[in-house]
Amino acid sequence: MIVVLNGYPGVGKLTIGRELTRLLSGRLLDIHTVYNLAFALTEFKSAAFKATVEKVEALGHELIGQLPADVPVVLTTVLAGDDPWAVAEWDRMTALGRSRPPFCVVHVACALDENMRRIQSEGRDQMRKPRDPDYARRNHASAKPLFGGDEPNLLQLDATGLTPLQSAEAIADWLKTV
Repeated sequence: MIVVLNGYPGVGKLTIGRELTRLLSGRLLDIHTVYNLAFALTEFKSAAFKATVEKVEALGHELIGQLPADVPVVLTTVLAGDDPWAVAEWDRMTALGRSRPPFCVVHVACALDENMRRIQSEGRDQMRKPRDPDYARRNHASAKPLFGGDEPNLLQLDATGLTPLQSAEAIADWLKTV
């Protein structure tokens, strides 16, 4: 099983992903694990950045393919809009999901005020995560559709009033129906 938690920065994907991975006895590959090598050694969004992300992602997908088939894998990402590079990244993710079914997508969201609070939380900068509340404002204002909206196994999760564990439990309960 591949479970993709897709949502804008600061909605709680990584924290929920950690709880969900624990509940499922699975593995977690979060977007920052994939991106941090590129952030450390290249310029953001440069050709070198994109190439580095693709190489790290390919290695991650190869290792996922070597896991026992009964080990669920949770991925976190921020893919929205129609950028060709993001489309290609989504295509690689869905190919991985099709190779380890079921492929399940969870759109994680929260209210703007909660998103602004979360995005400013301590420790985000250590993971090279954005902390500017204006980033959350811009994301809510633009509201580009998240990738995966046409997947048959899709859950829309508003995590505004939920703890990470409650969010993970809601996802785990939904996964039992897939």
